[in-house]
Amino acid sequence: MKRNFALVGNEPKVLSYFLAILLTTIVTIVLLFFRDGLQIATVALLYLLPVGACAALWGLGPGIVSALVSFFLLNYFFLPPYSTLMVHKSQDILVLFVFLVLTVSISQLVSSMTRSLAIARDREHEISRLYELSLAFSKLHREMDILNTLAQQTLETFQVDQVEVFTEGNPKPGLIRIPENGSYEGTLFGPPTTVVPLQGNQRLLGEIRIWRKGHPANPSEERLLQTFSRQGVLALERARLVASENRARLLEESDRMKSALLASVSHELRTPLATITGALSSLANDELVLDEAARQSLIETASEEADRLNRLVGNLLDMTRLEAGAMHINLEARDIQDVIGSALEELRPQLRSKTVKVDLSAGLPLVNMDFVLIERVLVNILDNANKYSPPDTSIEIKARALNGFMEVKIADRGMGIPPEDMQQIFEKFYRVKRPNSVGGTGLGLSICKGIIQAHGGVIAAENRAGGGTIIAISLPLH
Repeated sequence: MKRNFALVGNEPKVLSYFLAILLTTIVTIVLLFFRDGLQIATVALLYLLPVGACAALWGLGPGIVSALVSFFLLNYFFLPPYSTLMVHKSQDILVLFVFLVLTVSISQLVSSMTRSLAIARDREHEISRLYELSLAFSKLHREMDILNTLAQQTLETFQVDQVEVFTEGNPKPGLIRIPENGSYEGTLFGPPTTVVPLQGNQRLLGEIRIWRKGHPANPSEERLLQTFSRQGVLALERARLVASENRARLLEESDRMKSALLASVSHELRTPLATITGALSSLANDELVLDEAARQSLIETASEEADRLNRLVGNLLDMTRLEAGAMHINLEARDIQDVIGSALEELRPQLRSKTVKVDLSAGLPLVNMDFVLIERVLVNILDNANKYSPPDTSIEIKARALNGFMEVKIADRGMGIPPEDMQQIFEKFYRVKRPNSVGGTGLGLSICKGIIQAHGGVIAAENRAGGGTIIAISLPLH
């Protein structure tokens, strides 16, 4: 609702007094036509109408003027002898006195009631605008959005020509200007007519600058402007506190993740490096006599640990690219069977103690995917299935086309995942706590999730009936 705060007319005061006299005179002219048939009490009552109307329309002063004019016109035209101000009957003097007191009292009452009504409407309008402003602020968290909303609400509430809201942290103000000739281009109207500071608890945050042609702000508008300013300050301070809290939380989370990464990576790097160093030292020691079987075992051990180290470094690089949004997805139509075969070939030494069963539905369609990245996903999942299930158990791989997706499930016969950990196993650095658990950084499944989501797919985990875990990935076929 757009309106000015002034509830009374904008006519000059002299004009309102003139209109009060004119209205009373018009009523007198009308009553003169019926003077012979009207009693003095009736005429006096009818004169109360212009008195009350003048007080309601133009205030107490014009109402009293109308009462005084009515008093003299009643005496002059309606009390015998006519056309004179002389009164011969004491009863007529009493009538005139009572009439004067009554009209002045009515003027005061009507004027007071009108002022009270105007104040009530003013308060209602203020409360309505403040509610709208508070409601708008409650949905905003960015400082620039708050400035723009404050400027827009100020423009609509006070019917001004231009509003600018500045803060010291924003080189660009929240700016609202009434379009001129259908365009937002134009020049300012000179120095602002009103400047309201945005005063915080400890320092000045900024100011509201208002340009308006015509009359300056009245006391009601100034009071509401101050309230707008306080609401704006509260919204700005809240936004800044939230931003500071978010930054602190991010820094805390970043420090926690860095600590977890350093602790995990340092341990995971030292273990294969120590194994590789020990194997190479034994092979290089000429004084140590090794048969062919022992030499071959050391070479295989060093090779397996080197592969493990390579996967660890690859996971760290993949996570870095995912976090930076720099992982490039090279989509090509590929056969899922080729990806599964390549992943199994890479892990063949690690899977020697397991029975791997592959069940592929007949006639599987090609899938648009990045071969290398999806192979990385399968390697990470198969490596987890191998590490977290006992020797001499089976790992099952099933693939089928279902509802527009290629679904691949990898199932093991390990201990499964506790229900309380099921929703967190795809988070970075999260590892299920188990006695005698194997090493790991907690990055594998998180990387899998990032790669699958980058393909527009879904990854999920569930416990297997009879013991074990099933990791299912779904890639869109189209």
